[in-house]
Amino acid sequence: MTYPFANIMPDLVATRHFLHQIPEIGLSEFKTSDYIAGQLTAMGYEVTRGLAGTGIVATLRNGTSQRSIGIRADIDALPIQEETGLDYASQHPGAMHACGHDGHTTMLLGAAKMLAERRNFDGTINLIFQPAEENFGGARIMVEEGLFERFSCDAVFGLHNDPGIPFGHFALREGPIMAAVDECRIRVQGKGGHGAEPQETADPVVAGASIVMALQSIVSRNIHPLEPAVVTVGVFRAGTASNIIPDHADIVVGIRSYDPATRDELQRRITLIAERQAESYGMTASVNYERSYSATVNHKAETDFVRDLAKRFAGEDKVYDLARPFMGSEDFAYMLEKRPGSYFFLGTRRTENDPSLHHPRYDFNDDILPIGASFWVELAEAYLARP
Repeated sequence: MTYPFANIMPDLVATRHFLHQIPEIGLSEFKTSDYIAGQLTAMGYEVTRGLAGTGIVATLRNGTSQRSIGIRADIDALPIQEETGLDYASQHPGAMHACGHDGHTTMLLGAAKMLAERRNFDGTINLIFQPAEENFGGARIMVEEGLFERFSCDAVFGLHNDPGIPFGHFALREGPIMAAVDECRIRVQGKGGHGAEPQETADPVVAGASIVMALQSIVSRNIHPLEPAVVTVGVFRAGTASNIIPDHADIVVGIRSYDPATRDELQRRITLIAERQAESYGMTASVNYERSYSATVNHKAETDFVRDLAKRFAGEDKVYDLARPFMGSEDFAYMLEKRPGSYFFLGTRRTENDPSLHHPRYDFNDDILPIGASFWVELAEAYLARP
């Protein structure tokens, strides 16, 4: 189909390439925030800054309706050294837009311009430019600082690009779509000594290895076979030389799940295994278990709305429901805990060999910019026009 705002493609590309050159890590998006605020102010939005430090909410009102909508774009980058070789590559060493947030921001800025020019709606539109999605829970911070008390949103929507999904296709699902993520740090405390006299020591490497192996039994033996869960040991750190038995070993575990009861059981079992395995070797284990992002759970009515709109917008053959949720995580979950809404994916695949998200050679597909911007306009206008 021909997208109604394809004529603004050059402006969208210029914006995206500018943002790509100034990637900033979460809660430090100062240049990015200044740029976004300047653009929105020039469009005539009421711009509020300062939520979660660098966050922005841009408000546009039209007509007399009390109805309202929120649309969110994330604005932060990743601590990755870019390897694309592009002429608009990152100018900030060690930081890169390797997840496409520069594209998300650009699409919402493009939609902002169209909405302000058309004013084909009755109600209030709040465009939420959120910092720190990647690591620091900017959505949670904005919510805690009164996002929805200050800015009325009957529903809230967000999207993410996906180079693994065919170009221009929409992927969504009711209920859980992204996982909860937790992290557990375990320190096994032993007694170090010479490697030639192990009987005089309490070897935390051996006990730690036993813990690592025992953790593998949790998903296969303690969690229902049809309930998604992941337990990944990403770090095992101990010792400095082959003839030295260290005093301690450190293990870092990543945990993902959807169901709250499953999340509780994972924490219980990981803690119990670490402590009891260490005890069986005559040692102790201290467990620091931290819960991070909640599961991202879409609401039925709002997901049905997105699905129906996407079918009219792109065609039924380009819209499908995911058979299962993704095991990645997303702090948009905190907004969905407070307001009904839906989070979905927009395909950006160029070839079968596209670099994946978070890869140092990843580059957002500019061809999707007018499509995403146009869809946000259609969504905002259609949602506020509902009886």
